[in-house]
Amino acid sequence: MEGVAWLAHKYLMHGFLWYLHADHHLPTYKKSDSFFEKNDWFFVIFAFPSMVMYILGSIFQDPILFSIAIGITVYGFAYFVFHEVVFHQRLNWFKKWRNTYIRALRRAHGMHHKHLGKGDGECFGLLIFPYKFLKLEIEKNIRNS
Repeated sequence: MEGVAWLAHKYLMHGFLWYLHADHHLPTYKKSDSFFEKNDWFFVIFAFPSMVMYILGSIFQDPILFSIAIGITVYGFAYFVFHEVVFHQRLNWFKKWRNTYIRALRRAHGMHHKHLGKGDGECFGLLIFPYKFLKLEIEKNIRNS
């Protein structure tokens, strides 16, 4: 799913669906007072194929379709936890992370958000990112120990 999500993020969300994703890249001080963003419609958009796969997998008793649906659902849950809670802290859970991997994930996602426009982005994935971000966190841990 990480590969599918990376491709969807880079070529759909930063492509012809940018009008839904653009507000997500606005600096915090420019966001509306609403808790929701247009970007949140992607939960609905990406839930649709999962629902279709659940229905078709059930009707045709096809374990492959049903497994795809489960994979999309689990990845959607991971997206919610890591992207909305860990990265953007839209809910007040897990504020102080000491885990090196999580801190590297946050650093990589922060780099993605440094690019405010549609193009010239990096780190389009959710759970996999360039090693340089992990290396920076490891070096930071060594310096602080």
